[in-house]
Amino acid sequence: MNEETLRVFRFFNEVGIIQQLSAALFNRRLPDGLHVSHFSILNHMMRLGDGETPAKLASAFQVTKPTMTHTLATLSKRGFIRLAPHESDGRSKLVFLTAAGREFHLQSITELAPAIEKLREQLDLDAINSMLPELERIRTVLDENRDI
Repeated sequence: MNEETLRVFRFFNEVGIIQQLSAALFNRRLPDGLHVSHFSILNHMMRLGDGETPAKLASAFQVTKPTMTHTLATLSKRGFIRLAPHESDGRSKLVFLTAAGREFHLQSITELAPAIEKLREQLDLDAINSMLPELERIRTVLDENRDI
């Protein structure tokens, strides 16, 4: 294995550790019974729009359809999403955010804000801002190469 491959591995290793630590931080601030996986679905729909099928969401999150169905059931019970029949495919449903889901999304970010503020004091915001475009590009490359 060459040095460049090892550097890329180290990069993804660091990103994975950051993800684990940030998810734990976030999970401590969510109401009982909800996890960052639930918030992530709401965040995905806030960012990209709603009206997707459970199968498409499962693909986006790289989980099985039964796992996504279980996660969506939890969000539906809390009133954060609603499932509606698909207009052209009678076997499928579409997932939509509710006003309560949008409010929960905002409240979750608000709950996380004090922790982010504490971290922000220790981080270089200019460095973070300069990393964002490359991180977005890496996400795109990974998304386009899910099958490698």
